[in-house]
Amino acid sequence: MTLLKWLVRASFLVFTLAALLAGGIYYGITSPINLDGETAFEVQPGDTSYSLGELLSQKGWLEYPILTRVVAKLHPEWVPKVGKYAIEPNMNLLDMMALFDSGKSIFYSVTLLEGKTTQDFLLAMQAKGNIKMTLLGLNNEEIAKKLSLTAAHAEGQFFANTYRYHEGDTDVSILKHANELMQTTLAELWRDRAKELPYKTSYEALIMASIIEKETGVPEERPMIARVFISRLEKRMRLQTDPTVIYGLGDSYKGNLTRKGLQSLSPYNTYRVFGLPPTPIANVGREAIEAALNPGKTAALYFVAKGDGSHAFSNSLKEHNRAVKKYQYKRRKDYRSAPESTD
Repeated sequence: MTLLKWLVRASFLVFTLAALLAGGIYYGITSPINLDGETAFEVQPGDTSYSLGELLSQKGWLEYPILTRVVAKLHPEWVPKVGKYAIEPNMNLLDMMALFDSGKSIFYSVTLLEGKTTQDFLLAMQAKGNIKMTLLGLNNEEIAKKLSLTAAHAEGQFFANTYRYHEGDTDVSILKHANELMQTTLAELWRDRAKELPYKTSYEALIMASIIEKETGVPEERPMIARVFISRLEKRMRLQTDPTVIYGLGDSYKGNLTRKGLQSLSPYNTYRVFGLPPTPIANVGREAIEAALNPGKTAALYFVAKGDGSHAFSNSLKEHNRAVKKYQYKRRKDYRSAPESTD
């Protein structure tokens, strides 16, 4: 065999081996992984394109760990981001490494309900188990300071909504988002408010919205409830609403609003003080704010719960007392469901 022939054959062999190797690599990085259904994979701090090969191989998703090094050479700009990712059966190694680089990790959601306090919001986030809690144990003034809120008191500053987050996000980041949404929504609705309302600021409207939210579970009643309370403010009548009293009682409220509770000395006791309480008493959504700023039309000054979630509205104290006797007297003699007197 001449030297030329040997070189030709050797070159052909090398080319063939290179082609086979390239084909094997291509197959390895483009073949779907061995997975029956969607599952989660976590990229942790310190993980690299190289160390991920071992982890993926241990899971049986990758036959040769070295393939992640190949991908890293092909795409040196890809850098795995810390997070938990949703891996689907139709993905291949290129898909996974691109996903890790994107940072599009799994989103979770937490629902912060209308009518709940800021402390309730913290407990809802804590119950998710994957949110980093930093605000537990702080009062509303401390929370407001830590989040750098424009209001000195955190109650009512967070828009009730469902929020998406990544595992490990903090309660601070979620509440800041909720506060931004509240400020944007409140400003928008304040601009479009009805004329001649008794509020000096949008904050006062937010206080009213929180009372409206706590007073009814029937959405269509919100504008009517709003009008009753606005009419009472305009007539210099006390609001006399149970939810504000209960909020002022704090932990001393045990589920039954007693006569002693109604006589409590608190700026939230609207049976004793005139006007709005000093802060909202709960967090609300858009509907309650809309009601506070665009109330319905009614001459009613009173309302009482009927027991089915709705209310009976009355124009006079005499009518109201009849409604109380009809709907509430048998349930609890010291019951207060709505504004009662005109002094």
